Amino acid sequence: MPLYHTLGKIPHKRHTQFRKPDGSLYSEQLFGTIGFDGMYSNMYHEHRPTMVKEIRNQYSVAPKIAVENNIKSYRLKGFQVKPEDDYLDSRKAVLTNSDCTIILAAPRHSIKEYFYKNTDADELLFVHKGTGKLRTQLGNLDFKYGDYLVIPRGMIYQIDFDTEDNRLFIVESRSPIYTPKRYRNHFGQLLEHSPFCERDIRRPYELETHKELGDFLLKVKKKDEIIEMVYAAHPFDVVGYDGYNYPYAFSIHDFEPITGRVHQPPPVHQTFETNAFVVCSFCPRLYDYHPESIPAPYNHSNIDSDEVLYYVDGDFMSRNDIEEGHISLHPAGIPHGPHPGAVERSIGKKGSDELAVMVDTFKPLMVTEEGLALSDGTYHTSWLDHD
Repeated sequence: MPLYHTLGKIPHKRHTQFRKPDGSLYSEQLFGTIGFDGMYSNMYHEHRPTMVKEIRNQYSVAPKIAVENNIKSYRLKGFQVKPEDDYLDSRKAVLTNSDCTIILAAPRHSIKEYFYKNTDADELLFVHKGTGKLRTQLGNLDFKYGDYLVIPRGMIYQIDFDTEDNRLFIVESRSPIYTPKRYRNHFGQLLEHSPFCERDIRRPYELETHKELGDFLLKVKKKDEIIEMVYAAHPFDVVGYDGYNYPYAFSIHDFEPITGRVHQPPPVHQTFETNAFVVCSFCPRLYDYHPESIPAPYNHSNIDSDEVLYYVDGDFMSRNDIEEGHISLHPAGIPHGPHPGAVERSIGKKGSDELAVMVDTFKPLMVTEEGLALSDGTYHTSWLDHD
């Protein structure tokens, strides 16, 4: 998100002496992306951020592919993912390609015994159930139902959950996650007709600064493996930072839908983008107001992208037998649209209360073994007329 932010104590000029009360130097770290060409922040540590004491276990968390070359539409019943105590163990990859991985998670417990860092991908966490606090080296963010949490790659974090009933929809992106270009001017400011603005972006507000030395377990994801590393200093020892590269939160409930006289195409719902996929938010809205409009979406083919829709809440007008937590996958090139009867049912309706998150990928998605286990097996035939 191109929005300058500063928190804590920083020196007047970067790359200059910044001393502690005892006269010793704070340790400066540049936290950047895309080499030295992308967004970055400068942070200042109590201790050197390079003090590795030990490297322990290393194990694979690579998705296990069940369907590689897919042409079939799927419905996955996401709430069938069973809750697990540990946050990382709870993350189940259901769809994947070389650009992104879509994950469902139902963690019961907070991350307390270790810290986590994903060096493979930016993470977009959508909070379907649960409240709590995202704790990071660059400050903390409270979260609740409907929040998107954008966590840049390389960010060290923990999550505190308030209860054991938590459900997350996660997208790992191997390219940076941005707000849509067409909603920003050449200065980076969100435009007047954007469906959200800078006031809706929640930046870290609370900086934890720990000075402790000891043994601190950091679980690092790299090339689809978890590597356990022990650091000599607490990872949350930053006294201050400034820049553009930090975690932030945005609530789907703050997205302002764009409507028209006739049915609007999916790009009006776009919320985030990368160079490999887009993320859209389908929110409660008034339906089209042309006197002969058909509110149900028209049949369409995503020739260049797979479409994933994660159903969050409300009445999903265009689909039959859809419940919260379901995921539909419509592969590129295969037409899809309203289920039988949905078009007629939609005529005359004034509005929708549906809430959903859509991910459209520009490369085909593969179905994992864990994803296939959630499939009802018959969704691809659900457009047939039945007596």
